[in-house]
Amino acid sequence: MHIKHMLNALAYLVGLVSLVIVIPAQIPLLGWANWFALPLIVIGIILGALSSKDGGRNFCLVVLLIAAVRLMLGGGFF
Repeated sequence: MHIKHMLNALAYLVGLVSLVIVIPAQIPLLGWANWFALPLIVIGIILGALSSKDGGRNFCLVVLLIAAVRLMLGGGFF
């Protein structure tokens, strides 16, 4: 398997781990967990950008959008 395809698979994997953190963080008073997911999401976006395909990067961008909207609605913490 080509290294650039593996980077795309890694980006999907990092995005999936981030999503597992972001989904429970949608519950009130658990919004602070999004701050733990943000560095992982950024790593996934970087890996996806280095890949020859866009799927992993786009998946991480969607997870980032979910986490960012939740942080904005909760005032950055709640």
